[in-house]
Amino acid sequence: MYFIYLITGEKPNIHCTVVFEEDEWKVLYAYVNKDPIPPDKAPTLIEAVNKVTGPGGFLGRKSDGHPGTKTLYRGFTRLMDITPNYKIVMNMLAPYLPNSPPVFSNR
Repeated sequence: MYFIYLITGEKPNIHCTVVFEEDEWKVLYAYVNKDPIPPDKAPTLIEAVNKVTGPGGFLGRKSDGHPGTKTLYRGFTRLMDITPNYKIVMNMLAPYLPNSPPVFSNR
């Protein structure tokens, strides 16, 4: 978590795929935005970290500063809980959704 904390401070505008796998950032997007169809392009690292720390307890108010390692850990733990379930549901529903995202692999 400390590495993610440091790299977010050093290079916030790189692609989030440095830290997140493709499935993870897509699940994160779907969970936070309540939209099952993710964008074609991955968000930046700072955008993804801010989204993942929301479920970890980070409120993101104007005076809050950057999220710390504790909220990063909590958010990533929550994301690791959500990802397998999202993959199962999307694999079941993909044939019925218009413009459905590609079916996730069974990893």
